[in-house]
Order: sequence, then structure tokens, then C-alpha cells
Amino acid sequence: PPAFFVSLKKPSASYGRTPASAPFGLGVAEGDTPAFLFMSTKAIVSLGSNIEPRNRRLADALAALSALPSTRLVKASSVLETDPVDVPPEFAHLKFLNQVAVFETDLSSRQFSDLMHSIEDVQGRVRTVRNGPRTIDIDLISFGDERSDDPTLTLPHPRAKARSFVMQPLAEIGESL
Repeated sequence: PPAFFVSLKKPSASYGRTPASAPFGLGVAEGDTPAFLFMSTKAIVSLGSNIEPRNRRLADALAALSALPSTRLVKASSVLETDPVDVPPEFAHLKFLNQVAVFETDLSSRQFSDLMHSIEDVQGRVRTVRNGPRTIDIDLISFGDERSDDPTLTLPHPRAKARSFVMQPLAEIGESL
């Protein structure tokens, strides 16, 4: 018998996709054997660096995020240079390069966040001074419709809407929070 595909979509989602990339799907192949089951979530990420080589660090982080298991890059903003926000005065001269990217992933928010922090660690991120200089800063801005007040993973990001270095690149790629 021919294979068939069933696709369920969230009522609020506006996905114009082929069945192979629908947000939720169950594929059944010949002999009624399930071929795959997946749930894809949109993850919006903010990236920033204020330690040279800033451009390279953003590109490396974006590539590493794109290589995460069951994750694909959907779109990314251009890179924007910004003044630092809420940094100690001695670091106010270190401008940031910022970027926003949208991914689709089958990972949980916790898995995605933990892997983001691993990428920061690999790139030499050190957290000794609050809001101090950083080789790379990767923030999970939103993860689908998920809400979390967990101190280690607050979703959506509580300060994202007040930060132009997040909102401006988001608008550029046609996304909003």
C-alpha cells in the first residue's frame, strides 16, 4: 500500500510548509510501520560578542547552533554593532556585535539551552564579572509558546523587548515577540 502522512498544526501557527517540515507529523510507511514522529519548536536566539574577533565568534556560534542535533537554522539577521547595555563603566568602550537567529528544533528547551551554554564555554565565555566582556553571549529569547520562571531558564527572555539589539534584528527578519 502507498505511504500516507498525517499533519497536525497548532491553531495559532501559520506554517506554510510541506508535510516533511510541518510542526508535528506522523509518517506511516508501507505495512503501517511508523516512519517518524517529531515535534518541531521555533527557538529565537540572540547572539553577541564584544571581544575580538567579534565577527568570527558570531559566525562560529551560529554554525555551532546550526549543527545541534535535530536543529536547523531558519533565518538570521545581519550583524549589528551596538553600545553595551548595563555594563560596568570600565567596559563601556567595548562595543558589541549582535545578531538574532531563528531555529527549528526537536530538542527540549532545557536541552537547547544547555547546548547553547556549552557553545559559550567552548568559545571561552567566562562569567566572573556581571555584564562584563564576553567572547560570546547566547540568549534563548523564546522557545515556541513555552513559559518558564525557572531562574536558570526564564522564557520568554524577561528583558528582550526592552533591548533594541534584540528587537531591531528581529524586525529585520520579520519576527516579533
